[in-house]
Amino acid sequence: MSTTLITSLRGSSTSAATVDATLLAGARGGNSAALGRIYELTQHRVRRFAWRLLGEEAAAEDLVQDVFVHLPGLLGRYRGDAPFEMFLLGVVSRRARRHLRTAIRKRKLHDRFAACADSSPPTPEWDTGRRELAAMLVRALDTLPRDQRLAFVLREVEGLSAGEAAQVMGVPEATVRTRVFHARRKLQSELGRLGVVS
Repeated sequence: MSTTLITSLRGSSTSAATVDATLLAGARGGNSAALGRIYELTQHRVRRFAWRLLGEEAAAEDLVQDVFVHLPGLLGRYRGDAPFEMFLLGVVSRRARRHLRTAIRKRKLHDRFAACADSSPPTPEWDTGRRELAAMLVRALDTLPRDQRLAFVLREVEGLSAGEAAQVMGVPEATVRTRVFHARRKLQSELGRLGVVS
């Protein structure tokens, strides 16, 4: 698996201040300022993860809104046994299923129309370096089962450890490693078919 492809999705990682116990207590108590602060501290990471998982900006934005609208009711489930950000990524991954199906369906429909509409070469702006590689990787990711896609994105794109990814997914570390292994093999095959890797 080419590290260039993965790096094209990674981008820069920005570290945010952590969501502390005082802030969580305020949010659980219905304090809108505390909820707003949690949003400010976490929304960039959540949005980036949602985009990487879904591969489409509009679908990612819908997922982010879905998560934060329901966050007040979800806070009661956070036990504090892992960083809050890991809990939030877990919420995103569980709520992503419907959004992922919709995004894949839209991409397939777009590809069908594009193939029928015009066979002329794409513009240079669209067909350059990182965007093209990222788009191919997203399409290759579309071929993976949801659990393998999630494990791959958490480990290889988000850069989480196997233990952290296991916490987000709610499965043993060995399961995460197995899913990433199978995801890599399938991606290698699919990207080979697309002519990206040999």
